[in-house]
Amino acid sequence: MTATPPEVTDEMVAGLRLELTDEQLVELTAMISLENQRSRTNSALGLTSQGFKDHCEVAAR
Repeated sequence: MTATPPEVTDEMVAGLRLELTDEQLVELTAMISLENQRSRTNSALGLTSQGFKDHCEVAAR
């Protein structure tokens, strides 16, 4: 969804619908959209990482 241009397939949505209600799917889409906007705004303003990744390990799936 955050790629340019967005690449959301029917198969992706179908997979999410197995786990989420319509309301949850809409909320997830809205949250991804908001975070994408924040990221692009930060990039446009030249804001960079504050280095939290170096101190907080999150297991990759």
